[in-house]
Amino acid sequence: MSTLVDVSHLVKHFTRDAGLFRAGTRVAAVDDVSFSIDEGETFGLVGESGSGKTTTGRCLLRLIEPSSGEVRFRGDNVLAFSKRQMRDARRDMQIVFQDPYSSLNPRMRARDIVEEPLIIHRLGARAARRARVAELFGLVGLNPIHLDRYPHQFSGGQRQRIGLARALALNPSFVILDEPVSALDVSVQAQVVNLLMDLQQQLTLTYLFIAHDLRLVEHVCSRVAVMFLGKIVEMGPTASLFASPQHPYTRALLSAIPIPDPDAPRTRIVLDPASINRDAVLREIHAGHFAAL
Repeated sequence: MSTLVDVSHLVKHFTRDAGLFRAGTRVAAVDDVSFSIDEGETFGLVGESGSGKTTTGRCLLRLIEPSSGEVRFRGDNVLAFSKRQMRDARRDMQIVFQDPYSSLNPRMRARDIVEEPLIIHRLGARAARRARVAELFGLVGLNPIHLDRYPHQFSGGQRQRIGLARALALNPSFVILDEPVSALDVSVQAQVVNLLMDLQQQLTLTYLFIAHDLRLVEHVCSRVAVMFLGKIVEMGPTASLFASPQHPYTRALLSAIPIPDPDAPRTRIVLDPASINRDAVLREIHAGHFAAL
């Protein structure tokens, strides 16, 4: 299986508390992150809030400009692209945002939201675009008769499907899913996840699945990387990582997963940040399983 996305030594710094007479302090939101994603794979990126997951995903698409590093898509360095090249590349690289309430323009009808990428990239005449929009609506499980509704007239799950239809409009091969179901009711989450898996098979998509729901990641991802304070501290095949976590942070995360049986014994691990060596580099523990120890 060939590599579709290859991320090498990605870094993103932000400056906080800067003022007129203060330089501010530099924060490494993404700190020397490297991983690769194979074609057709669902690669999981997990960690607590503030660990750098979303920033990493947005840096891949240059929605946030990285400070340094390389992001190669089919061998080409995305970070070296001109504006025109980047615009063309985004036909192949799309994102579904976490919040279906704020990611859709409330003043645009659903039809116009899904059609907008086709207009921006000048694909097809008006009639062909409208037919494509109706096709996309059906593809994500929505009824095309509702195309003229506004976002507030849809439920949260339906809005996320609209966001997915918009992301698929240009026939991308790589889609970043930024916590795509975390803002949805539990009853709707399974429907959206099943839709994502069906579309992956149907359209031969590659996913970067950003999440903090570890049970969900275990169910949908073939490989997982665990982020802690901007760094990847463990990475490997999902089954291996969940069965034999090596890093203290990974163990603490997995111990927090709810157990369905309320009477089952539990051992919650409390993480001691002092026990983590921030300078440790990833090394192979088992075949394809790496940990920063």
